[in-house]
Amino acid sequence: MKLVHTLYEPAGEGPFPTILAMHGWGSNALDLHGIAPFIAGGRFLVICPQGRHEVEIGAVNGFGWYEMKPGGRPDEEKVDAAIDELRDFINEACGRYPVDRRKIVLIGFSQGGMMAYNLAMRWPDKFAALVGISTAFPDYLFERAKNREAIAKLPVMVQHGRADEMLEPARARKSVELLRELGATVDFRQYDCGHEVSADGVRDLSAFLQARVLDGGAEANR
Repeated sequence: MKLVHTLYEPAGEGPFPTILAMHGWGSNALDLHGIAPFIAGGRFLVICPQGRHEVEIGAVNGFGWYEMKPGGRPDEEKVDAAIDELRDFINEACGRYPVDRRKIVLIGFSQGGMMAYNLAMRWPDKFAALVGISTAFPDYLFERAKNREAIAKLPVMVQHGRADEMLEPARARKSVELLRELGATVDFRQYDCGHEVSADGVRDLSAFLQARVLDGGAEANR
């Protein structure tokens, strides 16, 4: 497979409900892997791909999904290329691992959340749920989101820290407004933390996916 990735696989033969978890700018494929056992008792197969764009952050470099300048608008062509590559990766992963294609969840942190939003808005009928953590909905996606009927059926959770200094909370609130305008039902949670995944957030994420994906909520909406 073309993208470096980590994998958490539950016991049993599968196919398993599956989380595709995208890391943030300057991180790597290990970043979100650690939450896997705490989501719904470890019942999800969790695949954490790593972006190709190398980021100089010190002694050990990190990775991103596409080139990004602080405060600048992303180059849509570079984003599109990264999205196409990630979509190909998902297709490869479904062929290689015991993925339940009816229950694929997108989770993204920071820049990875923007990747998750891009995937979900372009192909909303392919996913069982969408979760954006400490991230922002790209404005240009609003006009690209054509299949509003499918978006309305996609369970969405948005999590954000009240003390986030990298992506201010106002951007999360704007994201929720845009998603709701597109017809999505959004569970919006704020936490007393910064630009990070909080323990309370993992607990709420687990409950959300248990109810909306494992207990049949997503299938009932489709």
